[in-house]
Amino acid sequence: MAEPSKVIHVRNVGHEISENDLLQLVQPFGVVTKVVMLRAKNQALLQMHDLPSAVNALQYYTSVQPSVRGRNVYIQFSSHQELTTADQNSQGRKSDQDSEPNRILLVTIHHMLYPITVEVLHQVFSPHGFVEKIVTFQKSAGFQALVQYQSRQSAVQARSSLQGRNIYDGCCQLDIQYSNLSELQVNYNNDRSRDFTNPSLPTEQRGRSSQPGYGEAGGLYALQPPGARVAFAQMGNAAAIAAAFSGGLPPGISGTNDRCTILVTNLNPDRIDEDKLFNLFSIYGNIIRIKLLRNKPDHALVQMADGFQAELAVHFLKGAILFGKKMEVNFSKYPNITPSPDTHEYAGSSLNRFNNNAVKNYRYCCYPTKMIHVSALPQDIQEDEIVSHLEEHGTIVNTKLFEVNGKKQALVLFEDEEQATEALVCKHASNVDRSVIRISFSQLQNI
Repeated sequence: MAEPSKVIHVRNVGHEISENDLLQLVQPFGVVTKVVMLRAKNQALLQMHDLPSAVNALQYYTSVQPSVRGRNVYIQFSSHQELTTADQNSQGRKSDQDSEPNRILLVTIHHMLYPITVEVLHQVFSPHGFVEKIVTFQKSAGFQALVQYQSRQSAVQARSSLQGRNIYDGCCQLDIQYSNLSELQVNYNNDRSRDFTNPSLPTEQRGRSSQPGYGEAGGLYALQPPGARVAFAQMGNAAAIAAAFSGGLPPGISGTNDRCTILVTNLNPDRIDEDKLFNLFSIYGNIIRIKLLRNKPDHALVQMADGFQAELAVHFLKGAILFGKKMEVNFSKYPNITPSPDTHEYAGSSLNRFNNNAVKNYRYCCYPTKMIHVSALPQDIQEDEIVSHLEEHGTIVNTKLFEVNGKKQALVLFEDEEQATEALVCKHASNVDRSVIRISFSQLQNI
């Protein structure tokens, strides 16, 4: 074993792991002053501010297996006592602290199984600031793009958030560096280049190179294959659901979270179960699996389909009252829930709300309210039957039965949010005259 050193050597660093991921791994133990990513070797070097910080990190991870994005990484002291400029230049790309930020980013797409157009790149990068220009081209390193922001700060934020992420599930990984160019020249507005500050530019004739001098995009632009899903799960989902929130995001939602597993505490162990948690958390995204912690009966883990959906759930449910207890809802330190006999699987459940028309369901995400919306009701149901089915959960102030496209639905107003939440978790997916009803919160104030 190497002598103790300020420099920590990390192995099994996959391409999906970014510098920020590694920083989060060791920053609890002290300040990180330098990072070198050895991409060709799937390794990294992290230099701590002082030796005790590095020792504390190594001691902790001796008993706890460090995992990043579901991948086990292995940590030891480096043979380097300190990282020098020569180490950084010869072994890997310099870290954010040592590179020179620029408002133009050079983006390389690895594992490119699906075509990437200007529109796709604009969706990915625009949440971090105003994108002025994008140029795409093909080089020996693969498919690349230059993305010019209005400000350097936006470029720094985008690189920090997006480095190492996937555009589509399991492929099209972003490798982002700062360009040394000062200004992009864009001649045409089309699917290979775009000047968002000059919409009057012409489109080129088919077959001509869009940007001589940058490269040739050639025939990469076929139609997107059926079923190819933009993995803004990995991207924080910000661009994929922008339409649902009128081009923005709800206040307090960053859209950049990639942690999918949630820790829920202060539950009522006498009344809670996995299906009730599913009914509540599935309002904010698809559920993969849920586990109640038997050694801590008021604790549970909920694994969502992606980080954006998990962020919605944490944001909207933190502090909600369920069965007389104020829930604490936070991101878990575990990247996922390991399948076991005491976990409940929901990945294939037809009751997951986001299997179809996800954009519509995102629009329904909100804090718990006094009003619930009940759908998939029997066609011949009456209001008194709805009241009878739900009144055990609280005082019903008012109801309204109506039809949308020939399908019966209802609004039910309870006395307070706790009662409405209880009705939702207990009666979503319950049977009413052989119909499986669906319940969500309504954002209407009155009936």
